[in-house]
Formats: sequence, C-alpha cells, structure tokens
Amino acid sequence: MKFKFALMLGCAGVLVAAPAVAQTAGEETDGDQIVVTGKYTIQNKIDTATGLGLSVQETPQSVSIVTAQRILDQNLISVKDVIVNGVGVAVSEVDDVRNSFFARGFEIRNTQVDGVPAAWTLAGGNGETSIDVSIYERVEIVRGATGLLSGAGDPSASVNLVRKHADATELTGYANASIGSWNTWRLSADVGGALTSDGRVRARVVGRYEEGEYFMDIQDRKKWVLYGVVEADLTDSTLVRAGISHQDTKPKGASWGSLPTFYTDGTTTDLPRSQTTAANWTYWNSTNQNIYATVRQGFGDNWNLTVNYNRLKNTGDTQLLYMYGGVDKATGTIESSNPYKSKGLSVQNSFDAQLKGEFNLFGRDHEIVLGALHSVLKRHTDNYVAPYTENNPAWGTGLNSWATNTPLIGQKGLPFPEPVWGTTAVRNEQERIEQTGYYGALRMNIADPLKVIVGGRISSWSQKGFAWSGTSDYGDDNVFIPYVGALFDVASNHRIYASYTKIFQPQNLRDRDLNLLAPLNGNAYEIGLKSNFFGNALQTSIALFRIEQDNVGITDGAPIPVEGSTPIQPYRAAQGVTSKGFEIEATGEPMPGWNLNASYSQFKAEDANGVIANSDQPRKLLKIFTTYDLSGLLDGLTVGGGVNYRSKAYTDGLNPYTGAAFRFQQGGYTLVSLMTRYNVSEALQIQGNLENLFDKKYYSQIGSFSQYRYGAPRNFTISANYKF
Repeated sequence: MKFKFALMLGCAGVLVAAPAVAQTAGEETDGDQIVVTGKYTIQNKIDTATGLGLSVQETPQSVSIVTAQRILDQNLISVKDVIVNGVGVAVSEVDDVRNSFFARGFEIRNTQVDGVPAAWTLAGGNGETSIDVSIYERVEIVRGATGLLSGAGDPSASVNLVRKHADATELTGYANASIGSWNTWRLSADVGGALTSDGRVRARVVGRYEEGEYFMDIQDRKKWVLYGVVEADLTDSTLVRAGISHQDTKPKGASWGSLPTFYTDGTTTDLPRSQTTAANWTYWNSTNQNIYATVRQGFGDNWNLTVNYNRLKNTGDTQLLYMYGGVDKATGTIESSNPYKSKGLSVQNSFDAQLKGEFNLFGRDHEIVLGALHSVLKRHTDNYVAPYTENNPAWGTGLNSWATNTPLIGQKGLPFPEPVWGTTAVRNEQERIEQTGYYGALRMNIADPLKVIVGGRISSWSQKGFAWSGTSDYGDDNVFIPYVGALFDVASNHRIYASYTKIFQPQNLRDRDLNLLAPLNGNAYEIGLKSNFFGNALQTSIALFRIEQDNVGITDGAPIPVEGSTPIQPYRAAQGVTSKGFEIEATGEPMPGWNLNASYSQFKAEDANGVIANSDQPRKLLKIFTTYDLSGLLDGLTVGGGVNYRSKAYTDGLNPYTGAAFRFQQGGYTLVSLMTRYNVSEALQIQGNLENLFDKKYYSQIGSFSQYRYGAPRNFTISANYKF
C-alpha cells in the first residue's frame, strides 16, 4: 500500500505553466479549441530573425522553440526557467530577483514580445526575468545577432515571448492547482471562447496566484498574474487585437547580492545553502504591465500590413541589505553593510509597422518585408538614503556609519536593525532611451533548391540622462546593419544554410571610473545543416559560428560600493574578442508517443592577446529532456526526465586578504529531473515533477569574484489539471 501510495504521488501533475491542455501525441489541433499538439516542434511561421514569416527550417540561423508542451512537461514557471532549458543558453543568478542570460559566451540583451523589441532593466532589476510564462504560448530563441529586427545586432541571441491569443470560438480552457517544496502552492486558470454567436469576436483570460517560501531562510514569496485579450475579425481580411497583462510580485526577506567568498584569514567560506544575507525587513517588490494593440489588414491573397502599439511598464519598490567584505571565523560576523531603499519606474512606448507579402518575378514567387519601429523608454530610480546614525546602541557610541561586523554565521536572517530611512528622494537614475529603425528583407527564390535572403536595417539609438554617479549621453544615428542569408536544399529533407550580419550593440556597462563602455561592434558568421525526418516529426540542426567583436565588457574585479546607491559591477572593454563554436539539436517526435529535445553546444572565446573572455560562462552545455506515453496496461501514463550538464566556469582575481592569485571555480556538474503524468480521465490529469534528483550542491553565480550563490536543492511539484 505504501508503494502504491508513493506511486500515485509520483504521478501527480503540474500544468501550472501550461498554456493549454495537451492532446495525444500526433493528434491534429482543432482550431476551435485551446489545445497543444503534444509535440516539441511547431509548424508556425516565426518572425524573430528576419520578419519574413519563415519556419524554423527556412530560417538561416539557429532557432530553438520551447513549445507549450515542453512548458507543460518540464513545469516551467518563469522566463528564467525557460532560458535555463534553452539550447546553448546559460543563466547566472545575480540574486533573488535579477538574472543574466548568456549565449555563445556573451550576454543576451535582446528581448521581444510578439516580435516587438522590449527593453528590460539591467539583469531584470524590476522583475522582468521572473515574469510568469503562463501568459505565453511559446518562447522562441534565435542564437546569433538579430539586428535586422531588434535594432541592435547583439551577437548572443534574441528571446521572443509569444503571447497567447484569443483564437477559440467555443468555451474551452483549464483550471489547475498545485503544491510543492517550500510550502509553495499555485492556482491557475486559462479560459477562452467567442463573445458573439458567429465567433468573430473572441476573448481569453489567464490568471495565476502563487504563495510560498524558498530554500533560503526567512524568504516568503507572493505573486499574482492576470492577462486578458480580445480579438475581432472586423472583416474577412481585418483583425483587431487588444490586451493587457499585469504581474505583481512580492518577495519578503529578499537577498540583494550573494554570499561572501572569503574569511578574513584568506580562506574560503563554505556556507550552508539556506544561509541568507537578508534581514526580516527586506523586500523586493515589482510589477510588470504590458498593454498592447494590433491591427492586421490583408490585401488580396499574399499581402498584409500589421501595425502594433506596445506599452511596457515595470516598477520596483525595494528595502534591501547589501552585505560585503570578509567573515570573521571567530565571531561569525561579516565586515561591511549597505542598506538601500528605492522606488523605480520604467515605461516604454513603442509603435511598429510591418508590410510583407509575395510577388512574382521571372516566373518565381519571392517574399519581401518592410518595417519601421519607434520606441521611447523613460526610466528613473529614487533612493531613500539611510543616514549615518548617531549613538545607535547596536553600533556603538558617537556618529556611526552603517553597521560593521554584523552577525552572519548561524543566523536565520541577519540581526540588522532597520535603518531610519530618509524621507527625501534622491534620484540616482534618470534616463531617456530612444530608438528608431527602418528595415527590409527580400527572400529570393533563385531556384527550387536555392533561396537567398538579403536585407538591412538603418538604426538610430540614443541614451541621455544620468545613472549611478555617471552621465548617460551616447548613441549613434543611421547605423546600417546588413543581413545576408542563403539556404540550399541538398535533398528533400536536408538543407544547408549560411548567414552574416553586423554586430552593433550600445551597452549600459561602466568601467572602474564609472564611465560607460563604447558600443559593441563586429561581425557574426554562421553556417549549418537543418534536416527533418519521419514526415517532419523530428527536426535536427547543426550550426558552426564565428563572432568577431570589439569593446566586449569583461568583469573587472569585485563590485564597487557606492554611497547611497547600489554597488556597481565594473567592466573593462576587451578588443578583438573572437568566439567560435558549434551547436547540435534534435527535437520532435522520433516515434509515436516519444517526445524529445536534445542539444549540445560548445564555444571558445578569447581576445586579441589570447586571453580567455568571459571565463565565468561554461564552454560546454548538454541539455536533454524526453517523455514517453506508455500503452497497454499503463495506457494514460506518461513518464519522462531530463539531464542538464554545464562544464566548468571560473573567475580570476586576487585574494583580498593574502594578495595571492585566486580562482573561484565551479566545476562541471549535471542536474537530473524526472516527471510523470497520468490521465485519470479525458478531462483530469495529474502530474509530478522532481528537480535536482540527486540534490547536487552547485553555484548558480560566480561572476562576482567576491560573492557566490547556490542553485536550488532537490524540490518537487505536484498538481492536478482539469480541462473543459
């Protein structure tokens, strides 16, 4: 009985991130239902790389899709969760809220929502990287530079979040409840259908509420998400769509920064995973709101014009405690502190228009896209400075600075008294970022097996204002970013491709004198082979890439504490940095009922002097996730699991207490996950997910030389999903 009970628990289900209800693998999608196909590939055309509306196989770059089914199977909750499992992509957790994403050795700075560029604060300081994916249908990751559409040719990758649309003409959806580790529970729902009898006006609403703790002491999390969209077919050729999403996240006991690397005697710390540097009065609240509208007008059979408006509003409201310096072994205290209180606001308004279609020339059909984008981002951060205190009993007699030698070891939350915050706001950041771009691309059908894509973008970009004791006044006008790609069918199911584009990326990084680094510039090259098997059920790709660029921001020592504001991580600009490597991916359904995504990526990055660039990023990544639908006596049961491997990564510097050279290194490690799902009935499913099966203790951040952060220990989620 105990075994059967355990088996039932193991089969329990989580569809909390699911955009819809899964069908049996291979079953076709009913256009009137909110369903997914049960596959890890899509037949949809995507715009992320070229804007031409090409399939993954037709795009001359490395493209990976995290589909609705994978989001469901792997219990992916946030944007960060998706990126962690993306092909060739690594994540560095800065602290409890901020995350940085990397591909091919460089940080990912280009993000899009439904193909429209979206600006995030640095490392997602206002919670952008923790946005819930329940409101998205899928996530597209295009590796390599995508300056044609995004406006800046970043050499790493571009992430496109594709929203759910109101496409159901009958009432349908799901309701979900889940529980998991650290007293975490979630309630989710997704409901859509027609508002008129003819189905020409439709609506969809998605919601989620979440509460829970975390593996680090004293932390408590709450989040709610609400998304609504209405679509109307005004005519057979005119579609109007409008929607709004809102997320409110409130983590209490949130840590800012990570754990100290050194004891004051020069040896390294090995603190428990539950250790926090937060106090019970700390929090890091954020809201993320997106209002958008789309009008799409068709002309004839082959042309359409799409006009979009997007308003992104992200806010941050924090009371935080930054602890830094060494730890005294005898007393268990940490040397220095920096309490911080702020309110921040970031608002981006953008308009874009895109005209695309087909035309016939020399007896062949060709495709073209023309587009324009204008966006203005305004952001500011106000700091409420905690003044130096006088005669504070906790800190001594006389005029005191912020607390020193605060107890850390063995503390469940630091006994750090909440400061008396200043009441006058000090504006530490105020910037206006404006971007305008005009682009075009032509896909020429040269011959049946040969397609050539040529295009370019003229971009203007400016940033003015000030941020963290430094002036922001830089940008460029009318920068031309070319794009060239070619695809050749060597067989009916094998296609070779090549592409080139220019790299141009202004960067919000500062050197040790707090001066902004010059924009990245360079070139990106890629060649590869894309294939499909079993009637396109299984897709594979092999890509070779080479990236050449100057002014690459390389971490330059420990963060610099800045009085009255956040510590600044300094960077140096490396010249002649070359990254080269390869990526392999196989995804799809190699046989009925077996879904698979497997990838391996590897790169080498050095500057002109042969010095390794961005050594804190793993050079090798292996990611596999698979599920299988059992039959016979076990019909209705799905089992699966995954393996994520990262090779070693390190940061070099000097031990601040001995002066000796020191390398902080995370060796290669592997994380294993398991899942199982059982169809109790046609309407009810239960699922269980187990992450970090072997409870591997590893660092999720080593980029800041003097601090480190642990990744999550073993954890589980169990839930039930009811579809209707």
